[in-house]
Amino acid sequence: MDTITHTLFGLALNGAADRRKLARSEKRAVLFTAVVGSQIPDIDVVSQLWDTQGMYQMWHRGITHSVFMIPVWALLIWLACRLFWKVKDPKLLGLGALAVFIHDTSDVLNAWGTGYLEPFSDARLTLGVIPIVDLVFWAVILTGYLLVRFGRKASHRVFRGVWAAMALHVAIQCAFGYGVYQSVKGEYDQVALAADFVPWTFQAFGKKEGTVDILEAKPFREPAVTETLVSQEQADLEPLFARNPAARTLMEWSPFVVIIDDGQRLGVYDPRFYRNGESFLFEYLEKK
Repeated sequence: MDTITHTLFGLALNGAADRRKLARSEKRAVLFTAVVGSQIPDIDVVSQLWDTQGMYQMWHRGITHSVFMIPVWALLIWLACRLFWKVKDPKLLGLGALAVFIHDTSDVLNAWGTGYLEPFSDARLTLGVIPIVDLVFWAVILTGYLLVRFGRKASHRVFRGVWAAMALHVAIQCAFGYGVYQSVKGEYDQVALAADFVPWTFQAFGKKEGTVDILEAKPFREPAVTETLVSQEQADLEPLFARNPAARTLMEWSPFVVIIDDGQRLGVYDPRFYRNGESFLFEYLEKK
């Protein structure tokens, strides 16, 4: 998910906590734990500062997003609360772990994927059932804020309802996405999904030998092919990897790629991010 959504998740967790009997220092510790826990896995963005081998694609959303790092992050946040506000409540450990878990798991739901099981597996887990920026989450959280602000409702009750509504949204998206996946998987060797901004609408990407089909899937309709891409599977990619190491990283990171070898460029791109004739994730070299 994007940074704004992760921040909103943290604020929604803070709102869902019953803080009525807490001292000011305790309220600050809860807010800190919820927001920092919802952001801390993205600390890996600093790896861009020393990445000279094109490995950022694997480092970002890598080990810092691993499910096995959840207790580590929760403990560090809890120790910070002890240091700054002298708050030792063990419940903060649970809140911090929940915040990190939501961050990591929500990233698995979108097309970008996450190293959820690192260091035991370097596979990028991705379901593609939620867009990277999901405006439904924003709308539900905003509705909760307005109810608390103008409806004089108890914050923790409203935001627990907000979390229930967001969980229902994810469940429905997963159900529709699973249906799309099941409807096309028999026709291709590999299939990937990417949720659209419009709820219940998806793109499916199916690869069979040297062809990648992009399919549009809308509710209660059979997925339809909107574009077909040709991948030059026979191309020698070693010159590309030698001069552009990020290309090898992209091949390891993506579920599958389209290979371009047209006499002008040798490259690979992720078809899930294909828009207007070119992918956002495209690594290539110009042929001379």
